[in-house]
This record gives sequence, C-alpha cells and structure tokens, in this order.
Amino acid sequence: MKKILAIKSSINGANSISNKLIDEVLSLNDNSNTTVRDLGAAPLPHLSQHEMGAWMATVDQITPEQRELKAISDAVVEEVKAADVILIGLPMYNFAVPSNFKSWIDRLARAGVTFNYTENGPVGLLDDKPVYVIATRGGKYHGTPMDSQTQFIKDVFAFVGLKNVNFVYVEGLAMGEADTAIANAQSALSIAL
Repeated sequence: MKKILAIKSSINGANSISNKLIDEVLSLNDNSNTTVRDLGAAPLPHLSQHEMGAWMATVDQITPEQRELKAISDAVVEEVKAADVILIGLPMYNFAVPSNFKSWIDRLARAGVTFNYTENGPVGLLDDKPVYVIATRGGKYHGTPMDSQTQFIKDVFAFVGLKNVNFVYVEGLAMGEADTAIANAQSALSIAL
C-alpha cells in the first residue's frame, strides 16, 4: 500500500480544479495512508531570516520560539520523506507557482537536511520517488517560453534528490476547453497512479 502525500496549493478551495482532481485520485486509493497538506486553506508564512537561523541553531542555542519555527520545516521534510508518492496540485498564478507553494518549497530545501553542497555542486539527500504535478492553467503554456513552472519544478525537486517528476497538464481552462482538459487529466492520472 503506497503512502501518498498530496499537496494542494490553490486558493480557490472547493472550486479549484486541481483540488478536485487530487480528491478524485485520493478517492481511488486507501485514504488511511494519505497525508494532505492544503496550502490554500492553511498557508505557511513566508520564510524569514529568523526561521532560517532556527534551522542552524544548535540544541543548546535554540530558543523556544526558534524551536516552533524549525518545526514547520521539519514537518514538511518528514512528510516528503515518509511518502512513497507525492501528488501536487499546482495552478499557475501570474506565470508562476502560487506563493504558498513557494513557501512550502522554501521549507523543503534545507542545506544539510535535504541537500548538501559538495565540491562537485549540490547533491540531493532525499530518496527518489514519483512526483506527479497536476498543472492547471487558464491558458495554454506547456512547451512555450511562458511556461515558467515546469523547469522550476524539475530543478527544485532534482536539487533535493527527487528526479522522477511527472506532469499532467490541465490547460485552456479559461478558454472553453475545461471539460476536455479535465477528462484528459483524469485519464492520465488513473493510469499513472
């Protein structure tokens, strides 16, 4: 039985196509082995220098406040480590990933925890596992210079050791193509997982 980590990043709650697609995938699996982190409903704060300092504090230096801040990143990292499969709902907002998702990434990428710098460059420390990204977009951007998400996601996950990144594009949602795009995504996701 696979342990699934589902990350929702839409701010549209129940009206979100990416959230609905994640819920459909999860309904086909044993939910007792699923962790859902809804960044739209419970966003992480933007990363601060104070929080990063907490990651580097030694056990005898860390303050109670820093311990709470460090726990945010620790939880993100542990959820990723514990999962066998990661499922991400990723709408495109203004040609980028949602800021709440960037805040999640900022907690995941930690020197000495999920990656190390070496003389040959950075090396990811996480065990590779499949990552499925449901990329929902009002327009059509896949394969064009305006697709700022795909390479960013591949790069940041490879940076921490996750190289098996797969995309399901759900595009043209604001162009009258929602039904077809959603049906194609449902088919691709049922085969993938």
